[in-house]
Amino acid sequence: MSGEMDALAVVNQLRDLAADPLNRRAIVEDHGCLPGLILFLDHTNPQVVYSALLAVRYLAECRANREKMKDELGMMLSLQNVMQKGTSPGETKLLASEVYEILQAAGKEEAEQAEAAAASCRRKAQFFLGSTNKRAKTVVLHIDGLDDSSRRGMCEEALLKIRGVISFTFQMAVKRCVVRIRSDLKAEALGTAINSTKVLTAQQVVKAEDGGERMVPFNEGEAAPVEENTDIPDYLPEDESPSQDPDKAVTRVGAISDGTGWLSTAANFLTRSFYW
Repeated sequence: MSGEMDALAVVNQLRDLAADPLNRRAIVEDHGCLPGLILFLDHTNPQVVYSALLAVRYLAECRANREKMKDELGMMLSLQNVMQKGTSPGETKLLASEVYEILQAAGKEEAEQAEAAAASCRRKAQFFLGSTNKRAKTVVLHIDGLDDSSRRGMCEEALLKIRGVISFTFQMAVKRCVVRIRSDLKAEALGTAINSTKVLTAQQVVKAEDGGERMVPFNEGEAAPVEENTDIPDYLPEDESPSQDPDKAVTRVGAISDGTGWLSTAANFLTRSFYW
């Protein structure tokens, strides 16, 4: 991993690593990563903020992490700032409020925690378990052609352009993508965007009457036009991500050159623990 990795590349790496449940405890227990993610919540680049929120949201999926995350200096305040900031895109505010609610509930009585755990079990097939926000819904897609990282990147690019997509995660082994979307967005918009790649074909996975699953193709004739997302900048591959002022971005989280800043710590952590 290059020592000159910029802030966006590091936070994107942490986001991807946090998506794997096996990594979540280690990331939170590392002394540098959680404070660094909190700093990124105040970053001037909205793309960095959104990616950091996704990473924090993944980490909060591990129940054992929540108390430590809530007590981490600046975490709750930074989430409030994102929620209240007038320049924050709507999807970013929605995601920040979900994280805040989950962490805020971490210190409540045992009975409430047991009730939340039971609710999570009932919704274990959904992405971002335990969400109480009624303005969001979950759509499960089966995507033919989702065979490697390049095809995954193609799918990510298509989904990130859709206004109303909050977040998503991939299950590459079974060619699935679980997408969190605003309640007013139709699932057909996801299918239209993915099918427009010409190499990927999406079907929606729904629960059958017998309790199993069935796949429903999207009817292109009924699909509504996709409204492109302009609030959050399009993600670019990390090696192509532009940085108008990379020195300033690095300064915000500590200089890499002296080896003591969080950015360097995180880069070393990724190399030492997870990087493939």
